[in-house]
Amino acid sequence: MLDKLLLTLSIGLYAVVVPYLEINDTHVFNPAWVAHAKLHEVWQLITNSSLGAVALWLTWFSQNGRAQASLIALLVTGGFLAAFAMQDLYGGSMVHSDGTEKTAFGMNVGVLGFGWVFLTSSFTLARSVSSEGNS
Repeated sequence: MLDKLLLTLSIGLYAVVVPYLEINDTHVFNPAWVAHAKLHEVWQLITNSSLGAVALWLTWFSQNGRAQASLIALLVTGGFLAAFAMQDLYGGSMVHSDGTEKTAFGMNVGVLGFGWVFLTSSFTLARSVSSEGNS
């Protein structure tokens, strides 16, 4: 049950909270963004939320779906962490157009949140693989 709860919280972060935080004038409706960037942003939000719906179904309704749900969470959040790590290569930034950055404890909240999801998903994946191997 611990794995299901951790996965549900993780899925909620990338599939519900992030779209909630980005469908506003800092991202999707940002007048400074070019139309092509907005299209990619909305595509990413829809894709990640759709993957989250699949992962949630796998978590709660599939006999052995926790490993697959964990992998989906690792891919979604690992993709963000990789993009963050490489931001200097392509001119990316987590700083908003008004010069602000959302931080907690001196770290970007995206890195904190998705770092937590990446770690807990690694934990649930390892436990899933271990329990399937013991079956």
